[in-house]
Amino acid sequence: MEDLAVTACVRPNSDFWAGKRVLLTGHTGFKGTWLSIWLARLGASVTGISLPPETEPNLFTLARPELAASHFQDIRDAARLAELVRMASPEIVLHLAAQALVRPSYQDPLGTFATNVLGTANLLEAVRSVPSARVVVAITTDKVYRNLEHAFPYRETDQIGGHDPYSASKAAAEITISSYRDSFLREQGVAVASARAGNVIGGGDWSMDRLLPDAARAWQSGKALHVRRPEAKRPWQHVLEPLSAYLVLAERLYDDPTLAQAYNFGPVSHEAASVRQVIEIARASYGSGDVQYGDGTEGPHEARWLALETAKARHMLNIEPRWLLKEAVDRTMTWYRAQHGGADARALCEAEITDYEACP
Repeated sequence: MEDLAVTACVRPNSDFWAGKRVLLTGHTGFKGTWLSIWLARLGASVTGISLPPETEPNLFTLARPELAASHFQDIRDAARLAELVRMASPEIVLHLAAQALVRPSYQDPLGTFATNVLGTANLLEAVRSVPSARVVVAITTDKVYRNLEHAFPYRETDQIGGHDPYSASKAAAEITISSYRDSFLREQGVAVASARAGNVIGGGDWSMDRLLPDAARAWQSGKALHVRRPEAKRPWQHVLEPLSAYLVLAERLYDDPTLAQAYNFGPVSHEAASVRQVIEIARASYGSGDVQYGDGTEGPHEARWLALETAKARHMLNIEPRWLLKEAVDRTMTWYRAQHGGADARALCEAEITDYEACP
């Protein structure tokens, strides 16, 4: 891992977002709740469409984001989704709603494909009938690439694919996004881009089968954390890094629709770190915690190595990540410790955003 200092910083622009009508799908999820809070700070009027929160506890209930409207709705219901999109009359659409976990995709592959592919198509089809729409940023994943397990970071021009149903469904969503952009929405003056973000960490995620939420749950209850694949490497980043990138990308697209393409968003200098490295940082930050490391053979197939090349975002959008791995992990574990000790989740998120915005 390289210890590189980031000297430049591009913040989301409150002057741009003030008063903008934003449709945010997946607003009850981990990233969606953080993004709802940030958009409210920026002055946007946000309509959320999502399933109800899936975990207990969950960040959406604890943080109480300020929304113009909140609808609990499955994006697989095309007719009702189209009705809600028309009611919201958004200028900007941020599409985060998804079945977002690898292991559950093996348990429910059809539901995963239906949500991630057909749900995305339903949303884009609905946007076709909304004259106010100017920008769509559709969130996929770093796992859209056909993973060859080679020691090179993936670029936006590399072949997409997917072994597990989650990765394959997101790769198919990328094709769907590109098709709607080229066939319909560009001609209507709607700039459509996809965002492929690395592994996201941060306080307030209570999903199962995610590394730091699993660690926080285990250590808070005095149990050992079981790690299936300690040597697997991923491009870890704090949740505010990709969220900032999504917002800045939307701003750029609004002013320059020719930027409507696919973008990777990941850590500094395509940094990748092993699960073991992340857990050892987390354990040091938390102050205690037992870990049982597996031999890497447990469970269904998961990629051993993945990193993203982010030069395109840096050069075309001037987007540069700020927080290195240690700071991202430290902030995550500090968030969980503080919230478990009684601190208000919304206040913790607001403080993190304030710190992130205070870049040089």
